[in-house]
Amino acid sequence: MPRSAPWRHRLAALTASLALILGAQTLLAPGAGATGSVPITGSGSTWSANALDQWRRDVSDLEGMAVSFSADGSANGRNDFRVGQVDFAVSGVPYGDDDGFADPPPARAFGYLPIVAGGTAFMYNLTIGDKRVTNLRLSGETIAKIFTQTITNWADPAIKADNPGLALPTRPIVPVVRSDSAGPTAQFTGYLASQYPKIWDEYCHRAGKQLTPCGPTASYPLTGTIQAKAGSPGVAGFVAQDSSDGAITYVEYSYARNAGFPVVKVLNAAGYYVEPAAGNVALALLNAKVRPDLTQDLSQVYGDPDPRAYPLSGYSYLIIPQATTANFGPDKGRTLSEFVYYAMCDGQQRVDALGYSPLPINLVQAAADQANQIPGSTQKIRSTDLKNCRNPTLSSDGTDRLIKDVPQPQPCDRQAALTQCAGGTGGATAPTATTITLDVSPASPLAANTVETLTATIRPSPVAGSVQFKDGAGNIGGPVAVSGGTASTTTILAPGTHSLTAVLTSVNISNLSESTSPTVSAVVRAPVGAKATATTFMVIPSGPVIQGTPLILVAQVAPASAAGTIQFKDGDSELGPPRPVFGGFALAVTSKLTKGAHSLTAVFTATNQAAFGPSTPPPVSLTVIGLS
Repeated sequence: MPRSAPWRHRLAALTASLALILGAQTLLAPGAGATGSVPITGSGSTWSANALDQWRRDVSDLEGMAVSFSADGSANGRNDFRVGQVDFAVSGVPYGDDDGFADPPPARAFGYLPIVAGGTAFMYNLTIGDKRVTNLRLSGETIAKIFTQTITNWADPAIKADNPGLALPTRPIVPVVRSDSAGPTAQFTGYLASQYPKIWDEYCHRAGKQLTPCGPTASYPLTGTIQAKAGSPGVAGFVAQDSSDGAITYVEYSYARNAGFPVVKVLNAAGYYVEPAAGNVALALLNAKVRPDLTQDLSQVYGDPDPRAYPLSGYSYLIIPQATTANFGPDKGRTLSEFVYYAMCDGQQRVDALGYSPLPINLVQAAADQANQIPGSTQKIRSTDLKNCRNPTLSSDGTDRLIKDVPQPQPCDRQAALTQCAGGTGGATAPTATTITLDVSPASPLAANTVETLTATIRPSPVAGSVQFKDGAGNIGGPVAVSGGTASTTTILAPGTHSLTAVLTSVNISNLSESTSPTVSAVVRAPVGAKATATTFMVIPSGPVIQGTPLILVAQVAPASAAGTIQFKDGDSELGPPRPVFGGFALAVTSKLTKGAHSLTAVFTATNQAAFGPSTPPPVSLTVIGLS
């Protein structure tokens, strides 16, 4: 019996694979006209290209169907279809005037068919210190103000309000938009025009568009310091550069995932910050409406009250012929309809891995109605009976499954939560790394015997763990538990110079290592009445030296009667334990300096600090040369 379990698993996997293949072959069965299909051509949306390319490969492998597609942009696709150069087009926007450029519809009968769904994702490049932020949250209004240059710095109070768990840097925001006419721009500006018309109109006027209302546009109006790049690869590539820290763009989710970069969680109408994951987009699109002219109405999507809905969800159109022409007859129509049936049903099982969302039931129904109007259509799927459509948003009986299947957001994604979820998004799935800062009060220099308060602040604040405060290599007390994103302790520092740090050890996020704060220097003055001391310091040989060469460190303390210790240091790092002073001298030998530049010094601390003060000489620079 123990041996049978693996075979059952294999049999189940084989059965599932055969079901997918046979299901696809059912949609492309020879009796339905796949055999004897003729080549068809299309062009258009770069936003949709990854999905189109996958489906074209699928139907070619399954049935030898030849479908070619040129991803040269929505505007080119609409033009190619209008002049009869292609059999279908894919576009993020319908025909119509845009910024004064004529975009008339074709003379022949045509229709718009929902084909590729996805969220307008906001890919960004932002670091705190040297650590990448992966859990940024923004409200729609804040996004609108960023892309209209009303908010221009990441430390803006509105962004801080969205991100209570992040110590945001004071850094300019670099918005990046499409320089070409693009469906994603039309989708994004449609949202801005609908939800924040005053902000959008004021920006349009500053950019020279004297229209009220300004309305959506496929060509983003430019002004100020906004960067513009061509195509989705152009905007995503710019943001992904190391030199683009502070940049943000709108782009399809797949580009952020493939580039390994995070996307913004956007505040929805229910008060939750949501990522444009496939289920959240598909769920929101249940509220998409199809107008009588077959164009989309997303106004109900933007304000969807479901806490799981991603507000900037939309879809692109397949523009299809509804009448025969000299270049398009029933034979091409049969092939095109078979391709459409595959794309809207079995093909939707592929789209999540590509960074898109599967079409929900209402858009599948709209697609079926339009596919059946293609001349020569095989009429395979009807909107009233979807049980043979193996779209992942549908149950086996052809009804919706999104409402019960899409998970609810986490409590830490709620706007009213005191902090925020630390988990990553998009292609950056690792949590935002912790950052820790150290504040020392009162500030240096300090009088002797002053009680110092050391406070460590940790971001993101949900991190649980402990903080070890340190003075050089030595600990100040024991570990202090983090509470509410902070930990603190008090201490009395001895006279002299101190290098203070705070080291966080996390206990609730397994893939975070220790995080250490930047060093804070503190100087404590000698007590009143203590004699001043002076320390001189030399290194033998004086360098440059070859790595591994023994170095003699010599410190002389005056007056010679001052008993105490010398701590030799390389920058903030201690070179061994403190050395006792005998007859005014202390020395040490080291051969452990690494290749590179070093700043060496010696810190004197008196045994009787009431009698003698501390002293530190100027540092000695030394270069160590490697052997290779």
